[in-house]
Amino acid sequence: MTIDVQKTFLSSVLIITPKRFEDDRGFFEETWNSSSFKKYGIETSFVQDNHSYSREIATLRGLHYQSPPYAQDKLVRCTQGSILDVAVDIRKKSPTYGEWI
Repeated sequence: MTIDVQKTFLSSVLIITPKRFEDDRGFFEETWNSSSFKKYGIETSFVQDNHSYSREIATLRGLHYQSPPYAQDKLVRCTQGSILDVAVDIRKKSPTYGEWI
């Protein structure tokens, strides 16, 4: 698997782009492979996978705040159209407190 991992100024937020293999039938891409991600220091155990669809433009979905022991990593994907996904650091003792991407 080939992926492009882009770090952001918020250390726990990464932009991951999988390599897409295209031919006359369409395309294939591997969106998650734990051993490949591990090479980039991404080690997590996904406990839940959700898929949603929004009919209306500018639909707002979810505000998620989680703290240990119930914190979860998030993998967000947009399969059609566009998305604005925002991560905000609200950890008061963090050097990037209040910053967002």
